[in-house]
Amino acid sequence: SPLGPTASSREVRKTVTALFCDLVGSTTLGETHDPEVLRPLLERYFSVARGAVERHGGRVEKFIGDAVSAVFGLPVTHEDDALRAVRAAMEIQARLADLATSSPFPFAARIGITTGEVLVPGDGTPLIGDAMNTAARLQAAAEPGTVLIGEPTWRLVRDAVVAEPVEPL
Repeated sequence: SPLGPTASSREVRKTVTALFCDLVGSTTLGETHDPEVLRPLLERYFSVARGAVERHGGRVEKFIGDAVSAVFGLPVTHEDDALRAVRAAMEIQARLADLATSSPFPFAARIGITTGEVLVPGDGTPLIGDAMNTAARLQAAAEPGTVLIGEPTWRLVRDAVVAEPVEPL
């Protein structure tokens, strides 16, 4: 029998829209504030992000520190998954801006979104594909309080979204 991993019959390839959101300045907050003080802040942020993602038909894949990785198009694919992801991102930004007005801590996030093919393992392990990594890279390049979308997503939402072009990354 061959050595190494074998493809599971439960693995499928799917086109999804990945959303990656990261709280701005959390490292500094973590260095200057007690974790018990920060916990309610992070809980509010995660609640805002999860709520927006789920309201728009996506699912949170995981929380990584203060980052949120979400996907639209799993387990059910919708014709407008890319637009759903953009709407969720805009909702997250709006709700965080509202929280910032009443919080002693700054609430700002960077969000990256892109659409692409992923391999969905059938055993609950993470999705595999460049879309997840690219969404994280787009997030890192976004300005605080903004959403940066990749070209594949832009092609799907350009008739419904007002956006400004940026230089290629």
